[in-house]
Amino acid sequence: MAELGKKYCVYCLAEVSPLRFRCTECQDIELCPECFSAGAEIGHHRRYHGYQLVDGGRFTLWGPEAEGGWTSREEQLLLDAIEQFGFGNWEDMAAHVGASRTPQEVMEHYVSMYIHGNLGRACIPDTIPNRVTDHTCPGGGPLSPSLTTPLPPLDISVAEQQQLGYMPLRDDYEIEYDQDAETLISGLSVNYDDEDVEIELKRAHVDMYVRKLRERQRRKNIARDYNLVPAFLGKDKKDKERPAKRKVTKEEKELRLKLRPLYQFMSCKEFDDLFEGMHKEKMLRAKIRELQRYRRNGITKLEESAEYEAARHKREKRKENKSAAGAKRGREDGKDGEFAAIEHLPGFELLSDREKVLCSSLNLSPARYVTVKTIIIKDHLQKRQGIPSKSRLPSYLDKVLKKRILNFLTESGWISRDAS
Repeated sequence: MAELGKKYCVYCLAEVSPLRFRCTECQDIELCPECFSAGAEIGHHRRYHGYQLVDGGRFTLWGPEAEGGWTSREEQLLLDAIEQFGFGNWEDMAAHVGASRTPQEVMEHYVSMYIHGNLGRACIPDTIPNRVTDHTCPGGGPLSPSLTTPLPPLDISVAEQQQLGYMPLRDDYEIEYDQDAETLISGLSVNYDDEDVEIELKRAHVDMYVRKLRERQRRKNIARDYNLVPAFLGKDKKDKERPAKRKVTKEEKELRLKLRPLYQFMSCKEFDDLFEGMHKEKMLRAKIRELQRYRRNGITKLEESAEYEAARHKREKRKENKSAAGAKRGREDGKDGEFAAIEHLPGFELLSDREKVLCSSLNLSPARYVTVKTIIIKDHLQKRQGIPSKSRLPSYLDKVLKKRILNFLTESGWISRDAS
């Protein structure tokens, strides 16, 4: 007589309490896994009858020697949890499996059995077939598919994160570039009755959204590469403690401005290395020209070059002194002859030095200039007092002369700028 509570296979009489297959069409027909897989038939039972899996809750899929002793019921709950919560949410998965399993146990069991175990090796191939390889650019470059990979969080304080609206765990900002980019796909849905034109239109929306995401990530990479965030927060002052860099010349600044469009294709270090190399090339070329000049002057040793340079500086100093003395004498002579055309005319002694220069450049006699100046100042004073006046300038004063004289009187402070 069978022991109370135990179940036995009706075909081989083996104990089937942990796991057995029950026929849904025949009464009291329960088979062990071995007989069921062999297609055993007894009485009216046939192998094509429907069946029901009966598990006592103590059956283990990986055998009794498997680590942890996971039962089939726990395995089923684990698979349901990985589908519901997703890979990595081990705490939620452990709560779904049961209180007897910790998140660490759930993670280790799933990774060891379903990924690195026999099941994972059979289902996950070592090399994924038909994978397209991008040969356009090395990894991490501006044209590489890795452009949208997330970067490590910025090393800034909590207060600075709040100031920037930065979320470090997501590497996002509260206000991103092209903030409304998600509206392109927020209302998309794929229906079974969509026509080909509608499907292509939705694909175009998705493609535009992906392009905006790439541009958003590219701008983040540029901001990190060129240290724009520390510069905005004022942390770039720490750079002053580093060794001072060489002074950038005006020509190099202009060249940097011209090459600014290349910033998006080169990192900050690559760009600095480029200009550093160009500076070294310029210095080497200057040194080569200097050595060639020494050779043309018969100098073959560096010891002789110091004596040569000292003598050259003395010669240049003497030339500069001679040229400065000659220029001084020329200025004195020129000053005397500058006003030769008007110095003998009446009213010349009434003019200031600047007025003498103006009359000489305009080829205007001092008397006529004094007359025009008096009329303009008188009209200006009457307008300031609210007295209507009609300007009656001489006929010999054309528009060009009038404009030059008005500008001169305005700059000298005789009349206000509004009046001119």
